[in-house]
Amino acid sequence: MGYPLITSCPVCSQQLKITKLQCHHCHTTIENDFELTNWAALTSEQLNFIGTFLKSRGNIKEVEKELGISYPTVRGKLNDVISALGYSEKEEAKNKTEEKNVITMLENGEITADEALRLLKDK
Repeated sequence: MGYPLITSCPVCSQQLKITKLQCHHCHTTIENDFELTNWAALTSEQLNFIGTFLKSRGNIKEVEKELGISYPTVRGKLNDVISALGYSEKEEAKNKTEEKNVITMLENGEITADEALRLLKDK
């Protein structure tokens, strides 16, 4: 039986690093500094929320019903997950501003539709 992966130190709360991997079949052991993904650092509550959110295909009303929580609570939990994954609202705002700039340049005839598509895909 395996134990759930812990990602933060129980003494100082800093992020733990995986340093050893072992095959249970042949007992090969690999030691190094392996990095956890942002997803591994999510709490079980956050992972449960993501599962519900995905199962509901992002429909917040369905998430509200299934979890028995309000719209603002769903939004708050979603924002917590987004932050925990390392995405910031500043990045999102920056991307939206860049997209608006591309659309404005297209509208002003400064770039072609193909150039606009390429710029938007590169984001």
